Amino acid sequence: MIFLDTSVLVAVAQIIHIHHAPSRELWNQCSADQTALSTHTLAEVYSSLTAMPLGMRLSPKNAWLAIEAFLKRATPVALSAEEYAETLRRTAGLGHSGGMIYDALHLACARKVNAERIYTWNVRHFKMIAPDLADRIFTP
Repeated sequence: MIFLDTSVLVAVAQIIHIHHAPSRELWNQCSADQTALSTHTLAEVYSSLTAMPLGMRLSPKNAWLAIEAFLKRATPVALSAEEYAETLRRTAGLGHSGGMIYDALHLACARKVNAERIYTWNVRHFKMIAPDLADRIFTP
């Protein structure tokens, strides 16, 4: 099982994105039975795609169409309330603050499905948050 972060999917959806080509190459190898993403990623992708600078920004309708395409080839993973609280506790224990909690939630989902490879364009933060998964975290 592989796990895709928001940063990879945003790059897939944006042809002019600097990381589009390698992200798209990875995406072309994905299938729903072997690819996971967090349910939170769906909201982040929508937010990112509809708030990008002019020229890159997608309309809400087109952002939703991109998400629909992602859902055909990736399985969303949700956390239970207990798993969510445990992720908050673990992140606080490591002393991480602010937006790093969102990366921690993604990593908790990757951990939940025992992802063999976790793809992100935010490798440094991911490895800081989950040093136990560092050898599984890659860029596309």
